[in-house]
Amino acid sequence: MANKVETTLIDPLYEALQKERFVTISTIDHETGAPNVSAISWVFAPDRKRILLAIDQRSRMVDNIKKHPAVVLTIIANESTYSINGNAHLRVEKLKEVPLKLTLIELSILEVRDVMFYGSKISIEPQYEKTYDEKAAAKLDKQVIDAVKGQK
Repeated sequence: MANKVETTLIDPLYEALQKERFVTISTIDHETGAPNVSAISWVFAPDRKRILLAIDQRSRMVDNIKKHPAVVLTIIANESTYSINGNAHLRVEKLKEVPLKLTLIELSILEVRDVMFYGSKISIEPQYEKTYDEKAAAKLDKQVIDAVKGQK
C-alpha cells in the first residue's frame, strides 16, 4: 500500500523543524547534473509550506540551487524517514546577524512523503555533538537560529 503524499508539513515534522536538527539536503550538481547530498543542521519551518536553511556562502549547494532549484530535504522524525520535495531559492545572500558568511535558503514545499520501508520504524533518531568549543558552538547556534527565525 502506497504511503499518503502530503503537500504541507504534518504536525510532527513541523514541530521537529522548530529547532536545530540533523537533516540532509539533496541538490542537482550545477556542473555534473548528478545528485549532491549534504548534511546540515540550521533549519527552521516558519510555517507548514516553507523551510528556511542557513548554509555557508561557499557551499556547493548555493551554486546548485541557483541553477537547479529542485531539492529534496530528508528528515528522520516521528519514528520514520521523510522526503520533503520542493523548490529552493536564495532568500538572503548574507545573514548580517551572524559572524559567519551564511546564506539563507528558502524551500517551498511541494510534497512530503513518508519513505520508510514497510514494516519498520526508527527507534532512535540521529544525534550529533559539536566537536569544537561547546560554549562557542551554543552561542553561534543561537545567533544563527535567531537570525533565521527573524526572516520569517
